[in-house]
Amino acid sequence: MTDQEKRADAPGRGAVFVPDPSRSLVYRILRGIVAGFLKLWFRPVIEGPGSVPDDGAVIIAPVHRSYLDFAFAILLTDRKVFFMAKDSLWKWKWFGSFLLAMGAFPVHRESADRSALMNAEAVLNSGQVLVMFPEGTRQDGPLIGDILEGAAFLSARSSASIVPVGIGGSALAMPKGAYLPRPKTVRIFLNTVLAPLQKSEKGRVPRSAVHQGTLTLKSELQDAFDQASA
Repeated sequence: MTDQEKRADAPGRGAVFVPDPSRSLVYRILRGIVAGFLKLWFRPVIEGPGSVPDDGAVIIAPVHRSYLDFAFAILLTDRKVFFMAKDSLWKWKWFGSFLLAMGAFPVHRESADRSALMNAEAVLNSGQVLVMFPEGTRQDGPLIGDILEGAAFLSARSSASIVPVGIGGSALAMPKGAYLPRPKTVRIFLNTVLAPLQKSEKGRVPRSAVHQGTLTLKSELQDAFDQASA
């Protein structure tokens, strides 16, 4: 089966995603439930010099050590946040509907997923907040390895700023293989906001600049993770 056929057969392919910034009643209720649980169970401590801008396109770029990491992003801003979620989560229709209501859209991670990239760009081009894990999938250990260039690429395309976010303690709260989260204190460190890459007179950002922007993000992300894990 080709990559295209795999993507076509993957769960979530029929999901209709619209980057609507309005905070519907359903969204506000679900967000309130999730945020209340996070605050009660993990007593998150949020610190650092960075913050999520009150308006405009922005990418929240956290480290990824636990399934819980995406949920902590909603504590960083009152704005509605959008995020990619692996398409296998859509195999349960009720959960797929929940994710869509919370601002998620499916991504097929086994190969390049053009539709997910288009959805991400649509979120940013409409001036909204996108959560994107630069490491791609969950990783282990204290070090940030090679990261994907997607965040820098989308920042360049949409003029979105990037907020590097370190999350310390989430791996202990819900490690790989765990089915239920444990009551652990989680620290969240927001590093200095990275400005969008500058475009040339032709409206383009050189590939070399995207690569350099990725290296800068990796360095800032490692610093944020160190601070959150201290």
